[in-house]
Amino acid sequence: MSMIDAKTGEEPGFLTPRVWIPFMVTSLIWGSTWLVIRDQLGTVPATWSVAYRLTVAAVGMVILAIVMRQPLKIDRPMVGWTILLGMLQFGMNYNFVYTAEHYITSGLVAVVFALLIVPNAVLAKYWLRRPIGGAFILGSAIACVGVGLLMLQEYRAAPMSGSEILLGLLLVMCAVATASVANVLQVTPKIARYPTITILAWSMFWGSVANATFAFVMDGPPVIDMRPSYIGGLLYLSIIGSVVTFPLYFRLIHDIGPGKAAYTGVIIPVLAMLLSTIFEGYVWSTLALAGGALAMLGLVVAMQAPKPDR
Repeated sequence: MSMIDAKTGEEPGFLTPRVWIPFMVTSLIWGSTWLVIRDQLGTVPATWSVAYRLTVAAVGMVILAIVMRQPLKIDRPMVGWTILLGMLQFGMNYNFVYTAEHYITSGLVAVVFALLIVPNAVLAKYWLRRPIGGAFILGSAIACVGVGLLMLQEYRAAPMSGSEILLGLLLVMCAVATASVANVLQVTPKIARYPTITILAWSMFWGSVANATFAFVMDGPPVIDMRPSYIGGLLYLSIIGSVVTFPLYFRLIHDIGPGKAAYTGVIIPVLAMLLSTIFEGYVWSTLALAGGALAMLGLVVAMQAPKPDR
């Protein structure tokens, strides 16, 4: 799929509605999911919470494909590609994130995940031959400093021991790695020839199968929490946090490249902290304010490049 605007013949800029609207919607929704994930941990093992989320999301994506009249039939080679995508994006990535939240705060997980901009840009450059613009490099450097300050703030605030924090950070970095490979992989011509909804429906299906199998092996038969907050959170994460956002995010990857699309991850921890301020009484420290400001500045600078990081 081309990133050239069919009407203008140019690549869409960040300020065009087709870019900034899905960018902000995705960032806002995913910024809120970190709070919801925390309530999904406890009675139900993380593996089963992930399996439930992906099962509901897969059903929702199939329904969306039918409503939007997107084809669900794929050829045999694409079956293998969707299995790989499902394992990376919706299997390993999700399990790493959910497990990490047993050891570190959701805020720290969100902040570390912002580093996705780096592997996404590097993989796009060396795997897909998409150059990285100077403005993107400068903006990313500024944003990474901001992320570093936010990380330091969350590290200081974390009530866990040093070994727990290190284990949690390792798990998040594994999640970043698997997500990055999946992000770049789905832009390759072999996969991009199919509609985004089609790829997502199959990837989520295989992801749900893999997650359910993994959950049964690791934690035994299914366990469910019937609390309204758990069920409501599960539906929010599945429908709003997955079915609504992933088509928007994957479209961003096609339109502005994996590096810039990953900037949603830079905005997400700042939005998560804003939401925490509203709902949890989070108090902003000097480090958090400075980190948030630099992250925003990095976004502005990176998006000024005359051509996206294709």
